[in-house]
Amino acid sequence: FILFFYVIPLPEVSVGLEIVADGFTAPVCLEDPVDGDARFYVAEQSGAIKIIENGDVLDEPFLDLSDKLVNLNAAYDERGLLGLAFHPDYESNGRFYVYYSAPTDDPDMDHASIVAEYRVSDDPVKADPTSERVLLSIGEPEGNHNGGQLAFGPDGYLYVGVGDGGGAGDRHGDIGNGQNISTLLGSVLRIDVDGAEPYEIPADNPFVGIEGRDEIYAYGLRNPWKFSFDSETGQLFLADVGQDKWEEVDIIEKGGNYGWRIMEGTHMYDEDLADELDIDIDSLELPIHDYSHDVGRSITGGYVYRGNALPNLYGTYVFGDWSSNFYPPSGSLFYLEEREPGRWERFPLEPASAFNRYVLGFGQDENGELYVLSSTALGPTGTSGDVRRIVAP
Repeated sequence: FILFFYVIPLPEVSVGLEIVADGFTAPVCLEDPVDGDARFYVAEQSGAIKIIENGDVLDEPFLDLSDKLVNLNAAYDERGLLGLAFHPDYESNGRFYVYYSAPTDDPDMDHASIVAEYRVSDDPVKADPTSERVLLSIGEPEGNHNGGQLAFGPDGYLYVGVGDGGGAGDRHGDIGNGQNISTLLGSVLRIDVDGAEPYEIPADNPFVGIEGRDEIYAYGLRNPWKFSFDSETGQLFLADVGQDKWEEVDIIEKGGNYGWRIMEGTHMYDEDLADELDIDIDSLELPIHDYSHDVGRSITGGYVYRGNALPNLYGTYVFGDWSSNFYPPSGSLFYLEEREPGRWERFPLEPASAFNRYVLGFGQDENGELYVLSSTALGPTGTSGDVRRIVAP
């Protein structure tokens, strides 16, 4: 006899989007440091870090870096203040980290991506603007594909996502930047900010003692737009924005080569480069999921849900797509479910799978609940940005 097995897909999970605060300019990061205070810190692409306290946005920003940024194009820009992370011991040491796009004197570069440390002042809702300590300055040949995510891992090290330097098809240099381990571009970096100045290299980083930049943790990335650590398993989930056809989600492993520009998602992009570099295609790390531009055009990474408000989502990876069009905005929210080991499936979050806004980022609070950061403005301008909590419908 023959047995027929039919796997019933999970139903579309319905959620609500509850506005927590609004009036932001292109909010791209939300952080809730473990410091015992009920404050959210929201980084705006235009340069300010603002505080939401008890549902209200404080009048004065926590820190304003707008005068350190390149001149942003209000119509559309991928540069700006792109990353924010608080030290795991922020409550005692007051240290936090930012990633922003600064002017450069290098005529071959469009700008520099700066990773810098700041400290809070004696006033807990004010950073000390004079406390900047620059850790990294990375030359960026073009204005797009900047990455920008910062996050501390379970190991206490700071992880930094850097794009491939911009331009279609990873076109800079003889082999591009994604497969070039002599550059920091196109990589996830891992550094120890608690060691010597300006930082130390973790001894087990994959290129320590061999060819390749010691800071690199994983490479072969195009434009990692948001990554996060699963608070339960410690796995690093990363969303990598694709070229013309495919968007992808990766689980990042130390030393992994994630394929760009040889691969776009699970699909071949430049097989000749693999031959040139003598890279075995089977050695590349494939994404756990990719989707075509029929679904969306620019992935925005989120979090594995570990909260209590939405039990149907527990253990799934919640993420979004910026918009299926440049205009009008048509962002989407999804989740990935690991249906069996190694097999992930994508499902929409309804009714928010398309809510006529650009999905710019996600946040997670101390309780594991998730937040969506979005705007109706295409560029870093106006005050249409808001923060919404994902709640039961």
